[in-house]
Amino acid sequence: MCGVDEVGRGPLAGPVVACAVVLPRDLHVAGVRDSKKLSAEAREYCCREILDRVPDGDVSLGAASVREIDRLNILGATRLAVRRALRRLRAPWDHLVLDGRPMKDVPEHAALVGGDDIVHSIACASIVAKVVRDDLMRRLAARYAGYGWERNAGYGTAEHRKALDALGPTPHHRRTFLRIQYDLAL
Repeated sequence: MCGVDEVGRGPLAGPVVACAVVLPRDLHVAGVRDSKKLSAEAREYCCREILDRVPDGDVSLGAASVREIDRLNILGATRLAVRRALRRLRAPWDHLVLDGRPMKDVPEHAALVGGDDIVHSIACASIVAKVVRDDLMRRLAARYAGYGWERNAGYGTAEHRKALDALGPTPHHRRTFLRIQYDLAL
């Protein structure tokens, strides 16, 4: 079974990242659950365990850039990230399970709202995607100081919105999100 999850649909900045994981039938990684229910330290630990224990080629990532998000909309960009993650898998799978609602333009799959609490491979994908995206946002925070991305991962916190008022948007801000959610004139 291949489990897929994505992270980063709601932030004002940064890419959307999807992860696909094919677990061997007998592999269970202790502590794994929905990434949103784990501390940052627990996610980091579980991510290392997943990447150490899952065979090479059985975990893959896909992303869609801010430009792709603005061009395709967030749903189209999420589907693109998921397709990219699936294309990068080397492991075959019999059944594809996505967290959330069904997605068009993705190979035949089952979709489970809350799947990251139900299916172990989706929970693993959730953790890896979150750790990778959070790390990327921390690295971007070093280049674009003041937005608090090392803490808020690009989400529209009060700190982030205040920085937008003071500093304006960066190339990593989603222009369509700023117009809709922040009412920023661009």
